Amino acid sequence: MAVISCPGCKKKISDKAKECSHCGLSLQALDSDKIANLNKVDRIHQAQKLMNYSFVAMLLFCGGFLFMFWDNVEQGTWQHTTAMISSIIGFILYIIIRIKLLFFKRNKK
Repeated sequence: MAVISCPGCKKKISDKAKECSHCGLSLQALDSDKIANLNKVDRIHQAQKLMNYSFVAMLLFCGGFLFMFWDNVEQGTWQHTTAMISSIIGFILYIIIRIKLLFFKRNKK
C-alpha cells in the first residue's frame, strides 16, 4: 500500500482508496482529462490568490501615501510615521508578490 496525493485537495491518501476521505473526490472515475482539469483549476485559484494579495499591498501603499498628503500631516508626528511605514511596507509587499506572480506564470506545468 502506497501513499499518494489526492488530485483534488492534494492531501495524502492511500492508493487503494476509492474516494478521498478529505474532499470526497471519487478516484475511480478519474481519467487524465479530469486530472488535467483539476490541475488547471488549482493553478487558476493560486494565481487569483496572488493577484488578491497584490491588490491588498497596493491598497496599503496608496492608503498610506494618500493619508500623508491628503491630511497635511506634519513630519515627526505619529500619523506621518504610520503613513510612511504603511507606504513602505505596501510597496515592498507589492514588488515581492508581483515577482512571485511572474515566476508562477513562467513555471507552467
